[in-house]
Amino acid sequence: MAAAEALTKPATGSIMDHIDTTTIISLLAVLLILFSSYAVSLKALAPSTAPSLRILFIWHAFDFLIHSIFEGSFLYNCFFTSAPFDAGTHHPALITNFLGRSDRVFGAAYGDNWATKLWMVYAQADKRWAGADLTVISLELLTVFGAGPLAAWICYGIAKQDWRVSFWMVVLATGELYGGFMTFAPEWLTGNLNLDGSNFMFMWVYLVFFNMLWVFLPLYAMWVSFQDMGNAFMVRNASLAKQKSK
Repeated sequence: MAAAEALTKPATGSIMDHIDTTTIISLLAVLLILFSSYAVSLKALAPSTAPSLRILFIWHAFDFLIHSIFEGSFLYNCFFTSAPFDAGTHHPALITNFLGRSDRVFGAAYGDNWATKLWMVYAQADKRWAGADLTVISLELLTVFGAGPLAAWICYGIAKQDWRVSFWMVVLATGELYGGFMTFAPEWLTGNLNLDGSNFMFMWVYLVFFNMLWVFLPLYAMWVSFQDMGNAFMVRNASLAKQKSK
C-alpha cells in the first residue's frame, strides 16, 4: 500500500526528490541494455556495415530487450500480481472485470518485486502503469509478443543482409508509432488525468525522452527503408527500360 500511496503525494520541482535507489538501478539497466545491444552489433555485423544499418541493428536489439524485459515484467504484474478489492481504500474505477474478476485489483501497486518497484517509479509520471489499464495491457500484449520478436528477427535479418528487412522495419515502425499514439491519445482527450509533468524528471525524462525514442527511431527506420526500397525499384525500372529498348 505504501507504493500506491506514493502516487497521491504532490510532486515537487526538484529532480533530486525523485531519484532513489530504484530509479538509479532502472536507469543503469537501460544503459546496460543499450551497451549490450552495441556489443552484440560488434559481433554480429561486419566492419563494413553501413552506419545506418548498424544504428538500426542496435536500435532493434535495444527495442527487443526493452519490450521483453521491462514491458514483459509489466504484463507479468498485470496478470499475476493482485489484491482483494477493498471498497474502503480502492477507487471503484479500478474494477474493470479484468480476467473476469470483479473482486480483485491487479498491477504493480499490489506487489513487491523488482518489477513492481520499477513500474511504481514510472507510475509517478503516468498512473496507469501502477494498475491494469485495459488499453495499456492490450497494446503491451501486441508489443511484447509481436513487436519484440519482430525486432529480434530484424536484427538477424540485418546481420544476414536479408532483403526483407526493409519491409519489416516499416511494419514494426508503423506499429510502434500507432502504439505510442494509442497510449497517449486517451490522455490528451481527457486532459491528461493520469499524467504528472510537474517536475523535470517526470516530464522530460519519463514522459518525453523515453517515449520519444519510440517516435524518432521508428521514423528513422522508415526513412532508411524508404531509401532502400526506392533504390531497389529504380534498379528494377532501369532494367525493364533497358529490356524494352532492345
